[in-house]
Amino acid sequence: MSASGGTKAIVAALAANLAIAVAKFVAFLFSGSSSMLAESVHSLADSGNQGLLLVGGKKAQREATPQHPFGYGRERYIYAFLVSIVLFSVGGMFAIYEGYEKIKHPHEIEAWYWPVGVLVFAIIAESFSFRTAIKESNVTRGKLSWTEFVRRAKAPELPVVLLEDLGALIGLILALCGVGIALATGDGVWDGIGTLCIGILLIVIALVLAAETKSLLLGESAGTDDVEKIKAALVDGDVVTGIIHMRTLHLGPEELLVAAKIAVQHDDTAGEVAQAINAAENRIREAVPIARVIYLEPDIYSETAAAAGTNPAKHPGGPAPAHTPGSTPGTTPESTP
Repeated sequence: MSASGGTKAIVAALAANLAIAVAKFVAFLFSGSSSMLAESVHSLADSGNQGLLLVGGKKAQREATPQHPFGYGRERYIYAFLVSIVLFSVGGMFAIYEGYEKIKHPHEIEAWYWPVGVLVFAIIAESFSFRTAIKESNVTRGKLSWTEFVRRAKAPELPVVLLEDLGALIGLILALCGVGIALATGDGVWDGIGTLCIGILLIVIALVLAAETKSLLLGESAGTDDVEKIKAALVDGDVVTGIIHMRTLHLGPEELLVAAKIAVQHDDTAGEVAQAINAAENRIREAVPIARVIYLEPDIYSETAAAAGTNPAKHPGGPAPAHTPGSTPGTTPESTP
């Protein structure tokens, strides 16, 4: 896994969650608080999730094979999707069940100083983990808002750790509120309500993660900036006069496939076209280093095809105009990444 995969953030979160899970479970044994039991299972599930992310990153590094000629980069997406399933089932559903049982059969919290002390310790530890995830994310986030970063990031690890840590901090605050109100009122129902809120929170986060990783699994194009860089690198104005249509696809967080039909002049020789394609591939890789798999198909620009205006978004394999009269070559509004 590359640095952009957030290995440092994952390891920090794993260490914090393991320590917190043990502390929460000890507090549950002494106090009988359902919030503490739900939180200990939550931290244990988070620890397993970070382990899944590390396994996915390791498996994604395998070399391509004849059976998988484009490599295993999407392993990271698969394991990130598994994280959302674990968070939903083990974390969220268990917490909802525990909350329901505690509301139905409430009892007072014993040895209150255990859950309160552990929750304060856990908030401090999770804050350090969350701070590490934020610092690692800022390296690649750029000018994007946090919402845009989670939605657009091609490496799934950092958004997963960010959302898990955020959910953990909010869950700890909910647990502390539930325990605190239960102690103040002497009514254990509030402990169950806090547990129920934790479960709902975890399910919401799991659904967000599932939606984002599903999009990555289906296959996302390059970002807008990279698409523009690729277009600019493709056209040399000499042999390659325009882009008829182009597709990009992330084979993994750090591996991009580029496929394009490019316009050449009818009197160019095969040798000139081949040389121009090789030069274009070099320019693309220089402009966008993650563009590792490139397929360029030369074609003769046709005014008739341009007038027909075939939309490649509706017909992925069909021709589309390189440009309309008066426009800049390679910037057709119908070209999509």
